[in-house]
Amino acid sequence: MEVKINREIQAYTESMFFGLSLRQLIFSILSVGVAVGLYFGLRAHFGVETLSWMCILGAAPFAALGFITWHGMAAEKFVWAFRKSEIFMPKRLTFRATNIYYEALKPAIKHPNASGKPLLDTIINKLSAVLTVRKEKHHD
Repeated sequence: MEVKINREIQAYTESMFFGLSLRQLIFSILSVGVAVGLYFGLRAHFGVETLSWMCILGAAPFAALGFITWHGMAAEKFVWAFRKSEIFMPKRLTFRATNIYYEALKPAIKHPNASGKPLLDTIINKLSAVLTVRKEKHHD
């Protein structure tokens, strides 16, 4: 039995402060803190325009961490999944093209009518054998 739920209900997040979730609030405060820290730390070395861009660029990653999700995963879950798939358990995926029709016909091409059967029967039997083997490999 399947219960239908509207998308709005599935994507519900509880608002804590100013319509933000707790996660968004924490990362917003963190991004403001980074921007203020950069401003006071670098104001003696740069002009106002350059400093404002540095504050924006410094605070943007922290703000993005609180608001952006990818495939339903928050930033730290995405980073963990990425590290797990790419660093901890990397896989080398290779593609090898196979021509099952050629594999089935290879004996008939090399030695036509070697079994004494008509060529068409040999082709059909070999093709069905190759397909059966491939199907068994696929299911294992």
